[in-house]
Amino acid sequence: MAKQTKTAGSRNYKPLFGRENYLWMIIGLALILLGLLLMIGGKSKDPNVFNPSEVYSFRRITVAPILILGGLVLEIVGIFKKSKARNPQ
Repeated sequence: MAKQTKTAGSRNYKPLFGRENYLWMIIGLALILLGLLLMIGGKSKDPNVFNPSEVYSFRRITVAPILILGGLVLEIVGIFKKSKARNPQ
């Protein structure tokens, strides 16, 4: 076996998050972005006419906020989830 030498400046690098954590965080970010896109207002044919069915639609009032909150929950899961144990060497 070859002997490994360490210099004073080298340290063992261990990443803060694992691959699975980043996957959860990317999925959460995608859900947040999808919720924000569903909440975006559309262009009205006549800007002087108020159409409550467009503003207060089920998609904007219910679905989009649920997706945003779900994305935030997945972000928290991605941050706090423990990475799988690695082989100690």
